[in-house]
Amino acid sequence: MPRSSAPPRPHQWSADLGTLHQRIAPRFARSEQRQRALAYVQALLSPVERKNGWQVAERIGEHTPDGVQRLLSTAQWDAQVVRDDLREYVLDHLQTPEAILVLDETGFLKKGTKSVGVQRQYSGTAGRIENCQIGVFLAYATPNGTALIDRELFLPKTWIDDPARRTAANIPDSITAATKPQLALAMLRRAFDGGVHAAWVTGDAVYSAYNVRDVLEQRQQPYVLEVAANFHVWVWQQGGPAQLHVADLAGQFEPHQWQTLSAGSGSKGERLFDWAWVSVTELMGPAVAAGLGPILPAGFQRWVLARRSLKDPTDLAYYISFAPSSTTLAEVVRAAGSRWAIEVAFEMAKGEVGLDQYEVRSWVGWYRHITLAMLAHAFLTVVAAREKKGGRRPTKTSSR
Repeated sequence: MPRSSAPPRPHQWSADLGTLHQRIAPRFARSEQRQRALAYVQALLSPVERKNGWQVAERIGEHTPDGVQRLLSTAQWDAQVVRDDLREYVLDHLQTPEAILVLDETGFLKKGTKSVGVQRQYSGTAGRIENCQIGVFLAYATPNGTALIDRELFLPKTWIDDPARRTAANIPDSITAATKPQLALAMLRRAFDGGVHAAWVTGDAVYSAYNVRDVLEQRQQPYVLEVAANFHVWVWQQGGPAQLHVADLAGQFEPHQWQTLSAGSGSKGERLFDWAWVSVTELMGPAVAAGLGPILPAGFQRWVLARRSLKDPTDLAYYISFAPSSTTLAEVVRAAGSRWAIEVAFEMAKGEVGLDQYEVRSWVGWYRHITLAMLAHAFLTVVAAREKKGGRRPTKTSSR
C-alpha cells in the first residue's frame, strides 16, 4: 500500500492510542517499561524512515537504544498475553460475521547467521531463495480492514537441532520442531478459543495440509485453501474409488462450466478470472453410500475449485473447499480472493509501522517487536475503519 494511502498520522488520535495503551499497560511489571512500550508504539506509528533501535530511541527522546533493547529483551512482560489483548482489540472494533481468517507467511531478509531462525530459504516476499527469517501469520480480514492477529516464527531444522544456536538465541526448551501448517493450526486454535468467529478460513497451498483441513471440518468451519496441481482427491471411477489429481479433474470441465467472476476489488478494479468447480462429495457418492468414502458433517460438501486467467488459459490455480451444501460458486470465489487482503496488510505493516525493520536477534526479541508492530498496524486499521464509517466510534459487541 502506498504511503499516501495510509490514514493520517496517529498524533491526531492520541486519546485513542492512550486507550489502547491502557489495555496492554497491566502486562508490564514496571511503570518505566509500561511507558516505554507506549513510546515504542508511537515511534512505530511515526514518520521515522527506519524503525531500528537508534532511530526509535531518538524519536522517543533517549540518547542510546539501551532502553529500547531492554524493552525487547529483558523487561518483564509476556508478548503472548499482549497478542491476546491485540486480538480482543481487533474484535472489539472490527468484528463482523463476514470476517475471514487468512493464513500466510512473509519473509524478513537478514544478514549473517545469528538472527533466530535465519537461513537461506525460499521467501515469497523476495520470490526466490534468500537469507531470511520466515514468519507465519494469521489475519482477520473484514470489508472495513484487515488486521494481523497472530504470528509464529518458523524454525528450520538447522536451528531446532543445534543446541548452541538455540542457547545463543534464547529459544525456550519447550519449542520443538513444527511445520508451517502446524504453526498455522496452533494460531487457528488460539483464535477460536479466544472467541474469533469467521465465515471462512483461507490460505495458500502451504496451509492446505490434511491436519489443518481435518480440524476445520471437525469444527464445521468453512474453508477454501489453495492446493498444488498434483493434490489428489478421491473419486468414483469405473465401479471403484480412485485418486485423481485436481489438475486432471479440472481438465474435464466443459466450456459451459466456466464462469467469469470477480475475486474482489484490487488497485486496478475488479480481479476477474474464469472459475469452475465440482463437488467431490457427489463424485464419491457411491463410495460414501458403501461406507468407503469420507464422512462429512450433515449438510456439508467438499469441492474442487479451479481458477483460470482471462489472458492466458494455461495459467490455472486450484483450491479445495469445504462449506455448507447451499454455498454458491460466487461465495467461494469471494472467499478465495480474500487471501490477498493479508498481502496488503503485510505491505502496510512493513511500510508504515516497521514490521520488518527490527534489529533484534533473539527469540523473545522477535516476538516482542512483531507483536508491538502488529498492535500499531491494528491501530491504523481501526482508525481507518472508523473514518470509513464517518468517524463513529465502534460499539463493543456481546457475541463473545
